[in-house]
Amino acid sequence: MMHQVKSIPSAKNESRNLFITVWLNFVISIAQLIGGIFSNSLSLISDALHNLSDATAMLITYIALKVSKKKATEKHTFGYKRIQILAALFNAVTLIVICVFLIFEAYERFQDPQAIKTTPMLIVAVIGLIANLVSVLLLHKFSAANLNIKAAYLHLIGDTLSSVAVIVGGLLMMYFGWYWVDPLITVLISLYIIKETYHILVETYQILMQSVPGNIKLKELRKFVKSVEGVKDIHHVHVWSLTDQQIHFEAHIELIEDLKVSECQPIYRQVSEGLALKYGISHVTLQAELASCADEELIKELE
Repeated sequence: MMHQVKSIPSAKNESRNLFITVWLNFVISIAQLIGGIFSNSLSLISDALHNLSDATAMLITYIALKVSKKKATEKHTFGYKRIQILAALFNAVTLIVICVFLIFEAYERFQDPQAIKTTPMLIVAVIGLIANLVSVLLLHKFSAANLNIKAAYLHLIGDTLSSVAVIVGGLLMMYFGWYWVDPLITVLISLYIIKETYHILVETYQILMQSVPGNIKLKELRKFVKSVEGVKDIHHVHVWSLTDQQIHFEAHIELIEDLKVSECQPIYRQVSEGLALKYGISHVTLQAELASCADEELIKELE
């Protein structure tokens, strides 16, 4: 039997940038809330609540990132890495709830538009936009490699677009009195965020259900393993994602002839390196057998 782990380097300064982003958003949320109350701007107050809820979600993301780096224990042999997936799921759900709330709020504003003090509203909204842009830049390079960071990043994209909507709406209300523009933009932004968040929900669901990663076709994988010299067949196959960055694989391989443990090592190595190269599988567990076992049917049912 063999275990091979391929380590995936963590992004440098990821935790620090997320920490800065969290507190920057808390400060901006409070400023927007005060500005919204002063200017009688419901859109600015809504944007403040949106930012505040996002900042809270990102704080959870930051805590999850810290906890996930804890070492494995006798009770948690996989460590705490999957807590990032749970945090990403929580972030995605809260973001959708916020968007639904904003859509209902926009509907009410279509029915009953109110005059506001546009100058203080615009000043605070511009400051909020700048802060959101800084936050987006801080997390941008980390968002592609970490599902949890990606969820936080999408929160920030939503905040940035919301700030733009508030500014555009404020300008149109200031110069043209078009109060209907603000709720319209709010609905469009909310629908966009729901669309983007849906993909995160699907990915987290697949990881938590230990589904085969979307980039892996079991028939092709089985064909590759059988092509390795010395391998007759493969069964008892399990492929799953521990996190969005770590794919695990385990299987029984039936050998053509009876081999010593030392003679199996080249076969193990070729299979493991090929799986890492072709499918990005980082953790491989193989059990060599000379004859098929009862678990062989597990793979045949998939054919």
